[in-house]
Amino acid sequence: MTIMDGKLLKNKILNNIKNKIEKDNLDIKLAIILVGDNEASKIYVNNKEKSCNYVGIKCDKYLLDSSTSEEEVISLIDRLNNDDEVTGIILQSPVPSHIDFDKCAGTIRYYKDVDGFTRDNIYNLYMNKDGLVPCTVKGIIRLLDEYKVEIEGKHVVIVGRGNIVGKPLIHAMMNRNATVTVCHSKTKNLDEICRTADILVSAVGKPNLITKEMIKEGAVVIDVGISRVDNKVVGDSSFDEIKDKCTFITPVPGGVGPMTVAMIMENLLLAKEMQDNG
Repeated sequence: MTIMDGKLLKNKILNNIKNKIEKDNLDIKLAIILVGDNEASKIYVNNKEKSCNYVGIKCDKYLLDSSTSEEEVISLIDRLNNDDEVTGIILQSPVPSHIDFDKCAGTIRYYKDVDGFTRDNIYNLYMNKDGLVPCTVKGIIRLLDEYKVEIEGKHVVIVGRGNIVGKPLIHAMMNRNATVTVCHSKTKNLDEICRTADILVSAVGKPNLITKEMIKEGAVVIDVGISRVDNKVVGDSSFDEIKDKCTFITPVPGGVGPMTVAMIMENLLLAKEMQDNG
């Protein structure tokens, strides 16, 4: 069994990006919009800012009061869209309930959408064309590649059909010639289906959802779930229970999470190239 170390790979990727930015003297700026006072969001934003500072990317934070209107958020995004100095824009999720996140994030121009969630970028993923791929999905694929896990021809079972991980991951895996099965809260015989997976990806946010009985011998388990139990961050899988049945497994924390931040930095580089090349 090998633990897939996302933190180690993140550091390797960030060092490569840092060297490229220094070597090519690139001027890159990320704008992060945070609406409201969500504590978890503040931590995520600070992690992104820290990575930006490390690699040499400028980071502007726009901290907006929770009473900020949808129109004001869209107006700010519009201003950033038209600012040639801004390479990438992130609207941090979640936003207050009176704001439609998809509507606001959807106004970010696709070549500045480093989260990879606008219609154009999702369409490019669907059509297997170049674009800015959602960062968690991109991070999962990169981890599998780094550890030389073959995707082509494998049966990938994805537990969770969310817009951030589950749905885009279907297309990313199919683009790599995997056979994909998607499970969700209405799926019958979940245990049975999971046991057929060569690569099992869980992105639900439910502790101990994936148990030893659900894993076939030699499977690869990618745990994207994040929950807090007794003040400790845990994933969807019972890690200690299932690890010895796996050839590869990601820990929580320290697996997919760090890769998401690394892929934002990589998408900023790609966004810069797209903008420079018109």
